[in-house]
Amino acid sequence: MTIVSNPFEDNDSEYLALVNDEGQYSLWPAYIGVPEGWHVAHQKAGRQVCLEYIEAQWTDMRPRSLAQAVTQATTATQ
Repeated sequence: MTIVSNPFEDNDSEYLALVNDEGQYSLWPAYIGVPEGWHVAHQKAGRQVCLEYIEAQWTDMRPRSLAQAVTQATTATQ
């Protein structure tokens, strides 16, 4: 049995992939309640499955509001 002190690094646990309103993703242990402001983007699965989902989905690390502001500013100057 391996003792893991960080619940985010336990390869034997189940996780969720969460997303917030800014389009930012988080790996989250399934046994811990989903924090306010976050929503389940991928149901309970193994750690690696959730990490791969997050990597595939989260292609722009900027918060959604920043990406929209940059797009608006670029459009306004053209």
